[in-house]
Amino acid sequence: MSWQSYVDDHLVATGKVTKAAIMGKQGGVWAASSGYNLAQNEQDAIVRTAFTQPDQVRANGITLNGFKFMTLRADADEVIGRKGDRGVFIIPTNQAILVAEYDAPTSAGEANVVVAKLADYLKSVNY
Repeated sequence: MSWQSYVDDHLVATGKVTKAAIMGKQGGVWAASSGYNLAQNEQDAIVRTAFTQPDQVRANGITLNGFKFMTLRADADEVIGRKGDRGVFIIPTNQAILVAEYDAPTSAGEANVVVAKLADYLKSVNY
């Protein structure tokens, strides 16, 4: 299965995630939903800062595709951001990082279940 199909079929097609990307832990976007373009500085913030300097992420928020989210949680397992009706989950696996945004009326819990399920699967197959 291609990385693009994970984004399209396992995240966006659920109706609970509006935009998503899968990045490598060493950098680079492996796949992204249509029109979801993470700038290089946004990618760097995820890869280099999000999970290693959580205090900085909590203090400054996280910007994705030009939209800045306030950080609700940042630790080694997950970064959660929210602003208005939009939210984001950023979850690392063994080799990848899942980035998934959602919008109202989807609740944070509904979106989190979808993203966490894919993250758990990728971890189980060493990705």
